Amino acid sequence: MAAAERSPDGVHAVPPVAAHPLGLDFAAVRRELNLPRDYPTSALAEVEQTVAQPLPTGFRHDATDLPLVTVDPPGAKDLDQAVLLRRRGSGYRIHYAIADVAAFIPPGGALDLEARRRGQTLYLPDGNIPLHPTRLSEDAASLLPDQVRVAVLWTIDLDPDGSPERVDVRRALVRSVARLDYDGVQRSLAHGCAHPSIELLPEIGRLRREQALRRGAIELGLPEQQVESDGEGGWRLALRPRLVVEEWNAEISLLTGMCAAGIMLDAGVGVLRTVPEPDAATVDVLRRSANQLGVHWPVGLSAAEALAELDPARPEALAVHVAATRLLRGAGYTAFDSGAPAKSGHAGIGASYAHVTAPIRRLVDRYCAEICLAVTAGREIPEWVTEALGELPSAMGGSDRVAAQVERACIAQTQAWSLVSRVGEEFPATVLRVPNGVAGEVFVADPPIIARCTGGGLGEGQQVRVRLVTADPQRRDVEFQVA
Repeated sequence: MAAAERSPDGVHAVPPVAAHPLGLDFAAVRRELNLPRDYPTSALAEVEQTVAQPLPTGFRHDATDLPLVTVDPPGAKDLDQAVLLRRRGSGYRIHYAIADVAAFIPPGGALDLEARRRGQTLYLPDGNIPLHPTRLSEDAASLLPDQVRVAVLWTIDLDPDGSPERVDVRRALVRSVARLDYDGVQRSLAHGCAHPSIELLPEIGRLRREQALRRGAIELGLPEQQVESDGEGGWRLALRPRLVVEEWNAEISLLTGMCAAGIMLDAGVGVLRTVPEPDAATVDVLRRSANQLGVHWPVGLSAAEALAELDPARPEALAVHVAATRLLRGAGYTAFDSGAPAKSGHAGIGASYAHVTAPIRRLVDRYCAEICLAVTAGREIPEWVTEALGELPSAMGGSDRVAAQVERACIAQTQAWSLVSRVGEEFPATVLRVPNGVAGEVFVADPPIIARCTGGGLGEGQQVRVRLVTADPQRRDVEFQVA
């Protein structure tokens, strides 16, 4: 559940956030988690020096004739990916351009060291903390429309069923012809007037979604809490439904990551994003829990198939989805340089997977892209990449933990702010889980709150009325009690 949609307001030296008269900002979160603010002067100077150099065109494929487009949240400027979808006989060809951030970062330099320290962009409702300075992330490296940019260009040929048949990856010069957003693409597809470069997105997206189900990808349909401005200097929580066009667009990124994982596994060197397969006992416990809640789950049905059939809007189905988070425990990064690792899968995807499609916002993508480029070209992997392999799992794991802390803290803070004047009121709620039989976690739909609840007789999936007994913004604490 995301605290905030990917923010378009990234800055390399985050300016002071104007304080709300009631103190409704997230400065306390930044202080408590010791989040970075200004980029070192040496790193900023390095960016300016690198950006001032002419584009390195000599060894790049000129793909500026491809009518690539970007699809992102409205207003986004840190544009990692641009896509073009075409038919190829009875199959398809995907051109997927990824920002070539490595072209701007001298290995071992001040910017490289600071990016390694940060690990990834952190998103807060009142402004993000970028992995790279915005002179790079929102300007020189970003795939902004009508600008010639350096990119890592993936070309993936699919058969009629949507399975990859051929993969090519190379450095290129590209030019995006349009900056699109999810809402606009959704509307254009509904009215049959989609941009020609992505009019095949529904067709390919559906095929890839079918492939995911066959692979056994475990996908959770949980409500996505989002912190948004209330228009008056404060913040409110909203449930943001994921548009189907976002799911289709995500399939292109997932496909590329799976192809990258295949390249690295064949070469015996790389970094994978891994999630172990749940053991049979864990799946059996979840199946019994679902059946007790009245959600029929036949023994022969896999977890992926069972979850895909559930409508999380139903209270009992929502409880099953929450319980299913136990199927995806143990996420991490696996680095290897002497052959494929014994465990290389990602249970949430149902395949081996690597991060390569968001180098502006995530550190490891830059390294994985370099490995794929070198392997497919038959070149030696750069020394600066191989030297860092052993450090990447720890760096990414640490930044993932910080990102999760930021998300939880921002949501908890907003929950407390939104309810501070409503202590004593009653709300209809759905019981999500009851780990100890006497206290649990409930979901209140309006405003969309997930918080602990005490009282007897709580049962997962149950509809109850709860009374708000605590809403403390100082401690970011919200608690309900069975009414």
